[in-house]
Amino acid sequence: MFESLRKKLKIFKESVSTEESELNSATIEASEDKTTPSDEAPEEASYETTTQKVVDVEAIGHASEYGEQVPQRIEPSNGNVSTQDKSIFERKIKGKDLEDSLWDLEIALLESDVAVSVTEEIVETVKEELVGTKRKWRQDVGTLVEKALRDGILKVLDVSGLDFDEFIKNTPKPVTIVFTGINGTGKTTTIAKLAYRLKNQGYSVVLAAGDTYRAGALEQIERHAEKLGVKLVKHQQGADPAAVIYDAVQYARAKHNDVVLADTAGRIHTNVNLMNQLRKIERVIDADLVVFVDEALAGNDAVERALQFNTAMAIDASILTKVDADSKGGTAISIAHATSKPILFLGIGQNYEDMVKFDPQWLMNRLFDEADA
Repeated sequence: MFESLRKKLKIFKESVSTEESELNSATIEASEDKTTPSDEAPEEASYETTTQKVVDVEAIGHASEYGEQVPQRIEPSNGNVSTQDKSIFERKIKGKDLEDSLWDLEIALLESDVAVSVTEEIVETVKEELVGTKRKWRQDVGTLVEKALRDGILKVLDVSGLDFDEFIKNTPKPVTIVFTGINGTGKTTTIAKLAYRLKNQGYSVVLAAGDTYRAGALEQIERHAEKLGVKLVKHQQGADPAAVIYDAVQYARAKHNDVVLADTAGRIHTNVNLMNQLRKIERVIDADLVVFVDEALAGNDAVERALQFNTAMAIDASILTKVDADSKGGTAISIAHATSKPILFLGIGQNYEDMVKFDPQWLMNRLFDEADA
């Protein structure tokens, strides 16, 4: 999971560390060359310098007797470097030192399906955090670089949060959730996973078979309803999806059920008629939550589709499926930033329990901590 992006971030971290170590070593060597006495200095000069030091010490002794202030340079007795020489053992990270590495980082993020605007923001954050930072000789620069990368990614994921469990708990019942997205992204399976999760938490769930167009859609959601033991409200194939969802909400109210999960037909975001149908559902059903579902493997296409669906029927959050098969990770980073809407869950398998709540730190662990990969 996210293997490709994790490797690219590791390469960037190591490249900056290596480059900075080489630059710092070169600075120290240059300083040592300037302060090392020449081997070809004549013996007389060396003797005179030593003699002069003795005279200076005697002069200082006599001067102190008369109370005169004579500047003194106290040499460290413990072998440590004097304060004025410590600068050679540390240096500021400069922007020009990072140019090549930052360019490589930008390309790596783009290749990992991170959206252009998101990539630019991450790179800029990393640059701002690193440039001007003082680092000491032998200091682990990798730690500084990793922190900058983490901060850059977390910054683009910082959208208004929505805790799904708290939302269900605090919203008046029945809570109505409508799911949108294109065909083949696992939308119906995601609905079944959420029904399984909510039922295990003690909530009563009603499914609405709002996908009345796709062949086999009704049979698919019926199978899930039977396996999960939840109520399914359905109409005949070709019926008005808004009417199906409306009836499901009315049933839930009459039976005092807690949550309505409404499926809708998968549609291409460029299909005007089907997108208009979403607008009708929005008018008829005052949904508490509209969730966009797409697969992580879609990359930047998922980001573009989310924006298009958000225009047709304002979405409140997203769920990404097939994350377990995604080696890049760019969609998870980009979609929240692009839509300014949170990611609720990540699908990581085909079983009902194979879905995890999205947590930015969870993502960070998989991008940077080898043990959690």
